[in-house]
Amino acid sequence: MVGISLSYATLGIDAYQISVESDRGSGNLFMVNIVGMATNAVKESKDRVFAAIKNSGYDSASVRYTINLAPADIKKDSSALDLPIAVAVLQSNRELKTTDYRKIGIIGELSLDGNVRPVSGVLPIAIAARRDRLDTLIVPYENAEEAAIIEGINVIPVTSLRECISWLKHELEIPPATVDRDKIFQVLNDFPLDMHDVKGQFQVKRALEVAAAGGHNLLMIGPPGSGKTMLARRVPTILPELNLDEALEATKIHSVAGMSKYFRNGILTTRPFRSPHHSCSDIALIGGGAYPKPGEVSLSHRGVLFLDELPEFKRAVLEVLRQPLEDGLVTISRAASSLTFPAEFMLIASMNPCSCGYHGSNIPNHTCTCEYGSIMRYRGRVSGPLLDRIDIHVEVPTVSYADLASLPTGDSSLQIRARVNKARTIQRERFHESGIFTNSQMNSKLLRKHCILDDASHALLQNAIDKMGYSARVFDRILKVARTIADLEGEAKVRHEHISEAIQYRTLDRKYWN
Repeated sequence: MVGISLSYATLGIDAYQISVESDRGSGNLFMVNIVGMATNAVKESKDRVFAAIKNSGYDSASVRYTINLAPADIKKDSSALDLPIAVAVLQSNRELKTTDYRKIGIIGELSLDGNVRPVSGVLPIAIAARRDRLDTLIVPYENAEEAAIIEGINVIPVTSLRECISWLKHELEIPPATVDRDKIFQVLNDFPLDMHDVKGQFQVKRALEVAAAGGHNLLMIGPPGSGKTMLARRVPTILPELNLDEALEATKIHSVAGMSKYFRNGILTTRPFRSPHHSCSDIALIGGGAYPKPGEVSLSHRGVLFLDELPEFKRAVLEVLRQPLEDGLVTISRAASSLTFPAEFMLIASMNPCSCGYHGSNIPNHTCTCEYGSIMRYRGRVSGPLLDRIDIHVEVPTVSYADLASLPTGDSSLQIRARVNKARTIQRERFHESGIFTNSQMNSKLLRKHCILDDASHALLQNAIDKMGYSARVFDRILKVARTIADLEGEAKVRHEHISEAIQYRTLDRKYWN
C-alpha cells in the first residue's frame, strides 16, 4: 500500500514542492530504501523517523519500505522531510487513512522521541505553499509565527508526531497560528540607535546622508577611536523605511540561512546590518558551499554591509565583491546547478590611514612610525578597481575635546531620514520607466540624460580629472553623487557646487593612494 504526503524543500532562496511516497513491501526483513536523489543527510533520517514512529506509540512493521522523493531530478537535503516521511509511512501501514492530503503541506524535523523540531527556510516554504494553492501548512510550533505572516494559508503548529497525526485524523483541534500584522508594522524601523548620539563629525554625517539618499557606497578613513564604527552602525537608521515587501524579501534570505528564529515575530523589522570579521573567507562573504547558501552580501540585502578594517580582509575576499557591487546579484555555480542570490546592499567600509593608524593625524603621543613602503603596502591591500566602485571617500578626523565634552548636537536620524526620503521620492519619479530606483544605479545613457552640466561644471570637472587622473568609472560616480546632492537640495539641474562637493568626496584618492 502506498502512502503519499506533500512537503517542501528550499533551492536557493525559493522553495519547491516535494511529493513523499512510501510503499510497504512484504517479507520479514526490515529495510528502508530512500530514493529520489536524497543526500546522506536525508537518508540518515530513516533511523530518526522509525524511532519516532515507535516511540510515539505507532506500529512500524518489520518489512521493506521504499520511500520516494519526487521530483527525482533535484537533490533533497533537508531535515524538514522527517515529518512528511513519517506521515507517508503511517499511511502505508494503515495507521492513517489514505485520505487525499493534496491540499496539506507538511514540514518538520523529528527527534527520536517523536517531538517536532524547528527547521530553516519556513518563510519561502509558506510563500511557495500559497503559490501552489494549498489550504494548510503543518509546521513546527517554533516556526508558526514566521509562516503565519503569509496570508491566504492556514498554518497549523505541532509539537510532536502524535499531535500531527491526531490533527490529521480530526481527533484534535489545533487553531491556526495568527500574527498581528498591524503590530509588525508598528515595530518596523524601530531602532535603538540614533545619529544624534554622534558628537561632532558633521562632514561625515553629511557624506552619510548623501550616500543614503542615492544608495552610494562609502569608505571612511581615519585614526582609531574617531567614531567610524559608531557612524556606520547608525546608517540603517537614516535609510528609507523598510516596507513589508522588502522585509519579507530580506527575511526569506535569513530564513534559508537559519537565522529567522532570532527575529521578533519571525520577520526582519529593520534593515539588515551585517559586519563580518576581517578573517572571514570568500565563501562566507559571497555565499557557496557544496549546497550553496547565502553569504554576508546576500544577508545584507536591502540593508548595509559594513567592512571594518578593510585592508585586513584578504585580497581574494575583497575582489569577490565586484560582481554584487555592480549587478546587485551573486551567481554561484556548481557542477550540478547554478544559483543566484540577491545582493542589493549599501557598502560602508572603514580603514586606518596606515598600519599603526595615525599617519597624517595630529594626536599628541601618537606619532606615526610607519615607513613609506609600509604605508604603501598597507594601502595597496585595497585594489584600485574595488576603490573605483566606492562612490564616496570621506576622512574621519579625531573628535576634539570640545565636541566630546558638549551635549550631542546635529539632526536626529528621523530628521535626516525625512530628507533622504524626499530625495528618494524624486529618484523614483525620475526612474519610474527605467527599472531602477536610485542614482547609484544609473547607466551611461541615464547619466547623459539626467546629469546635463553647464560650462562652469564642465570646467571644474575637467580640471579635477586632468589633475587627479580619475578613471572613467570614477567620472561616472562623481556625476551620480552630484545628482544625489542636487536631489537633496530639490534642484532639477546639477550645478557646479554640486560637482564641487562630489569631487571633494574623491580627494582621498589623491591623498592616500597616489
